[in-house]
Amino acid sequence: MSMSDSLADTLEPSVAPSLSKQVLLVDDNPTNLQVLYQALEAQGYELLIALGGEEALGIAQQAMPTLILLDINMPGMDGFETCRRLKANPQTRDIVVIFLSARDALEDKIEGLKLGAVDYVSKPFQFEEVVARVKTQFELRRAQIELQRMHEKADSLLLNILPRSIAERLKENERNIVDAIPEATILFCDLVGFTPLAARLEPSEVVALLNGIFTKLDQLGERRGLEKIKTIGDAYMLAGGVPDPMPNHARAVAEFALDAIALIPEVAAAAGVPIDVRIGIHSGPVIAGVIGENKFAYDLWGDTVNTASRMESSSEKGRIHISEQSKRLMGEGFLFESRGHIQIKGKGDMETFFLLGRK
Repeated sequence: MSMSDSLADTLEPSVAPSLSKQVLLVDDNPTNLQVLYQALEAQGYELLIALGGEEALGIAQQAMPTLILLDINMPGMDGFETCRRLKANPQTRDIVVIFLSARDALEDKIEGLKLGAVDYVSKPFQFEEVVARVKTQFELRRAQIELQRMHEKADSLLLNILPRSIAERLKENERNIVDAIPEATILFCDLVGFTPLAARLEPSEVVALLNGIFTKLDQLGERRGLEKIKTIGDAYMLAGGVPDPMPNHARAVAEFALDAIALIPEVAAAAGVPIDVRIGIHSGPVIAGVIGENKFAYDLWGDTVNTASRMESSSEKGRIHISEQSKRLMGEGFLFESRGHIQIKGKGDMETFFLLGRK
């Protein structure tokens, strides 16, 4: 089959961290450490101990606890400076800090919160209160991690639908994304013999076969820096030079086409089915944009797209049919066969070529 004329909010997402049960207790008073240790251990937390600021920084960077209970009045480096350095270090800045101090002046509490602590508990305190505040911060951190995972999953799904640069523009709340691209190369690929074959196969076999072939094509396109636009039935559409400029877009599409023309029969033979491929390529200006609100689709429009589709529909089994414009842009390094001047539906008389291979 051939596509009709009308066809044509990372980032590799990072992995959200898991939540450890580790709490680092930082205090130069062994008695305070002992009672805090016992109270929190009974709640299932894994406890680490530091007797001063320098030691706390080393343990924090190595163990990466989820939360630190930090005293202020300590010999050497005090709690304020310890917190300041924790938050200045990209490795430790996300660790939750709660100050636990005998200094209960308002200005001390304000200073602690300005430095990045999430809470400030004055001594003397009830251990039940400290445990409750620690538990609350762990629940908040767990919710933040889950929200981050959901955000990254949404980003990943968006990148499966849209080109990366387009997805970034949508995430920046840009709407009505439409670009006039002065030059790109469009490829249409059709599976010859698939329609009668599909009538004889089970639905699950049809989907599995298409998925196997199109997945291979996706991988070929990614290696060449090309953009898959869409599939409809057994037709596959790909472009070079969209949405981002690509100086060698025609050459890259030619390389993809040569790889595909060799690969698809091999995949079909391995599956035990008689399928061949027919490819058409044309280069020129296109309009590119995102359509839809609930279901996004990145698509291309214009005469270049229609002509590329005509190149495919007027091609031959096992051959790559290209326009004179694409041949000129592909340059040296390829072998061509002139097809002469032929009538192309909707275009009239055109000089076209078959792309045979690499020199």
